[in-house]
Amino acid sequence: MINLETLKKENLILLEALAGSKAYGTDLPTSDTDIKGIFILPKEKFYALEYVPQVSDEKNDIVFYEIKRFIELLSKNNPSAIEIFHTAKEDIFHKNPILDLIKSEDILSKMCRDTFAGYALTQIKKAKGLKKKIFNPMPKERKKVLDFCYILDNQANGKGSISLQKWLKTNDYKQENCGLSSINHIKNTYLLFYHNQKTDFYYKGILKNIDSNEVSLSSIPKGEKPIAYLYFNKEGYAAHCKEYKQYWEWVEKRNDTRYENTLEHGKNYDAKNMMHTFRLLDMAIEILEQKKVFVKRPNREELLKIRSGFFTYEELLKKADKKIEILEKAYQNSTLPEYPNVENLEKTLIEIRSKFYSK
Repeated sequence: MINLETLKKENLILLEALAGSKAYGTDLPTSDTDIKGIFILPKEKFYALEYVPQVSDEKNDIVFYEIKRFIELLSKNNPSAIEIFHTAKEDIFHKNPILDLIKSEDILSKMCRDTFAGYALTQIKKAKGLKKKIFNPMPKERKKVLDFCYILDNQANGKGSISLQKWLKTNDYKQENCGLSSINHIKNTYLLFYHNQKTDFYYKGILKNIDSNEVSLSSIPKGEKPIAYLYFNKEGYAAHCKEYKQYWEWVEKRNDTRYENTLEHGKNYDAKNMMHTFRLLDMAIEILEQKKVFVKRPNREELLKIRSGFFTYEELLKKADKKIEILEKAYQNSTLPEYPNVENLEKTLIEIRSKFYSK
């Protein structure tokens, strides 16, 4: 079995280094220590049936990539892999000289614009999502189908429709005494019938039970006349259910310390994600302009100001827009190749494995 203990015991680690905030120089006294690196499978395991691409601890604070998986990530200009490979010397605990076979010029390419900046933009989206959750907390009780039903009524104060709940209350009707019949070629719209007398027939109600996710259709006797048209906003109900589920899953899984910090700085955005947005944009620009990767950030103080909530969300968006403009110009003027040299990286992978296994 390949695990962290096995990697160290059998000297399979090719690189072990600090990662995350401590590698970037943006750590705080409360920051965790993240470790990332590269390992190589023992020869017999590599030739066996089960390939192990990654080994990590339970919290993913320690992550090691198998050399093949690592080269694959480099060939796609994955930000995490590029950062690991270019970690500052003082943050490297162990490095096998065999990794010197990997050349930075085979890795860095104009793809970095999309991989680094693309990931940065997802951080903005995350920050927006958190802002929405803070400003619009979902109530504990999920809305029901009846809350998304409307009556199309000529007498609805000229508005054309009123909520079903209001219509039922105004007319002293009960939903269980209603009957619905579908209308050909008109989606989610129904003829509504009502009968509150005990006879030899009865309607099924708008819902079979209060927690139903669909309206219920009834058999309508001949000669019965509808009293209204009902519209069920099915898409709106589905969107609400999805948002409700996402919100309460977020509440259950959120990092409460980070969430409280977000509330404390009063700007209502995920400040840590926004800090990473600017770090990644800056790194993409540096790669395109200087053909270098600076994992240890020279603008630590500025990044920590972002993390502390010093700026408003709107100010940060304006700053990000300017960075993206600089990024686009850097991309146009860059002399980097369009893509990594996958052929050379593949040859290097074969050479690393051959040399390691020959020992």
